[in-house]
Amino acid sequence: MRVTDRTQVGGESAGNARAARYRDVFAVGEFRALFAAHLLSLFGDQLAKIAVAVLVFSHTDSALLSAAAFGIGYLPWAVGGPLLSALSDRYPRRTVMVTCDLARAALVGALAVPGIPVPVLIAVLFVAALFTPPFQAARSATLPEVLDGDTYVVGQGLSTLSMQLAQVLGFAAGGVLVAVVTARGAILVDAVTFAVSALLVRAFVADRRPPAAARSSSWHSDVRDGFRLVFGDQVLRTYLLLAWVGAAAVTAPEGLMVTYAAHRHGGPATVGVLLAAMPLGMVVGAVLYGRFTPPWRRRRLIRPMAFGATLALLPVWMDPPLATVLALLVLAGFGSAYVIVLNAMFVQTVPATHRGRAHGVAAAGLMIGQGGGTALAGAVADVLGDPAAVIGLCGLAGALAVVPIALTWPRTGHTPFPQHRERPGKEEAMRGIDWD
Repeated sequence: MRVTDRTQVGGESAGNARAARYRDVFAVGEFRALFAAHLLSLFGDQLAKIAVAVLVFSHTDSALLSAAAFGIGYLPWAVGGPLLSALSDRYPRRTVMVTCDLARAALVGALAVPGIPVPVLIAVLFVAALFTPPFQAARSATLPEVLDGDTYVVGQGLSTLSMQLAQVLGFAAGGVLVAVVTARGAILVDAVTFAVSALLVRAFVADRRPPAAARSSSWHSDVRDGFRLVFGDQVLRTYLLLAWVGAAAVTAPEGLMVTYAAHRHGGPATVGVLLAAMPLGMVVGAVLYGRFTPPWRRRRLIRPMAFGATLALLPVWMDPPLATVLALLVLAGFGSAYVIVLNAMFVQTVPATHRGRAHGVAAAGLMIGQGGGTALAGAVADVLGDPAAVIGLCGLAGALAVVPIALTWPRTGHTPFPQHRERPGKEEAMRGIDWD
């Protein structure tokens, strides 16, 4: 049963409301298709990531280049995320998702041809990754139309759960597969998952037109309005800053895992286990925090979990036994589950007419922080020659950055968009047409 009383679920008065169940979410056929498509493509992506990172490190022996190759998927968000994401507010969102999936399948599939040089491989992966921003924006804008109330929050948790499961399986299996088969074989699997994802979305997701207001201006105006909406309100800015800071601090060490495994005299299998640890922790967090925690408590735990996620990385500096490192990485992943609720709060605060472009701005900042943090961590590791110390530094820097954001957190009951302030989509929102 879908939750339809938005006043009860969305406000602080929902303190006594029960959390939606997984069965409520999976009862919606369109969500099942989006869930399966997302899981498949993410699983393939993780195989490709570890294959490319190991391939580059084996040829260059550079932590910086290996980390840069691992984080190549973040760069398209920096150069075109907000611009490309605006497409999902101008064209049918199902069409955008299917087109992006088919383009990525073709580009990534071409890399299975033997003999392609590593620089060309990375360049084509970059072009393929340019189709990720509009796909993700269209998917993000579609979910609130498929689910509402607390079913949307739990659905977001399941989406995060699927992403982390894909990373756990993809990284763990990828480390073994790369040791057995060629890296290009793993990349071919990635191409197949995109093709299947396109088929699922085309067959089972409704063809919805974006709201008319979203297509009433120029593309340039759409992009500008996305920035105005996101940065023009203190509540949205605070949500984004906490998401960006926490994600950058926790994600940056992932680009060092190839180097850290070598530091511990491990091979590709060790890389896979290390990379799977944080996603595994987030899987547990998505279930315990995103599903079995009451809605009011989820919101109160956002800041403590963000702080704990970053602090969990600090002891890695002491280079403890591998089992302890894995436990710390799992703990950091568990704390990172706070982004599930934070993301839902952000999307539910944005008018439906602006969800695609707002997602593009938010995701661009997220990817810039993650990609930049990954590259910076790799550069520092090259200088210090101690990846364990750099992982600890990432945790320390993240914890210090969380503190001022936590201290300026919006008060309980604050209305995100007061009537006297002008912003894109305000009139539609105040009439109740587009608000969740």
